[in-house]
Amino acid sequence: MSVEEIGIDVGVLKHEIKKTYASVSSEPHAEFVFPTGRAWAEDLDYPEELARVPESAVESFAGVANPFSLGRLEPGERVLDLGSGAGTDSLVAAQMVGDGGRVTGIDMTPEMVAKARGAAAELGVANVEFLEGEAERLPFEDASFDVVISNGVIDLIPDKDVVFSELHRVLTPGGRIQVADVTIQNPVSAEGRRNIDLWTG
Repeated sequence: MSVEEIGIDVGVLKHEIKKTYASVSSEPHAEFVFPTGRAWAEDLDYPEELARVPESAVESFAGVANPFSLGRLEPGERVLDLGSGAGTDSLVAAQMVGDGGRVTGIDMTPEMVAKARGAAAELGVANVEFLEGEAERLPFEDASFDVVISNGVIDLIPDKDVVFSELHRVLTPGGRIQVADVTIQNPVSAEGRRNIDLWTG
């Protein structure tokens, strides 16, 4: 479904999403309509590497499930974390792929990118970087990554066809996607599709 068919102002939607996740970054212990924090990640049965991820990242964890339940990453792999937030998944991934691997987190919320960079420095890993950017226009060469992970992000983007086209472009042939996300079982009404609050929460 195209953005025009949805009938939503994408600029307004992105502004509201950034505002919501900037709040998760700056006020991680506030009440949100979705669960956050280390206890939530532990409830999702995250791998043992979570224990080493600094609290400065995990306190702002807002994922919806565990993308690593689809399989561990291999040493040496190049990984893209789409919508990396405060960096929890990227920092778990960085430990899995080791010094021979590389993890790149990309997020459109500047506050989250800054928080993730600080957490990476705190953990002392050199094989991870965080960039500000958007899923619909990834700033990477074709076939740059062996694996894409993403957690609760693609559902926030109206034009999913563009996102998956970009992911296909940046993955190596035979690469894989490990996505944890929200899905719906029934069509959403036109009114519901235009409700910004439903998109951001």
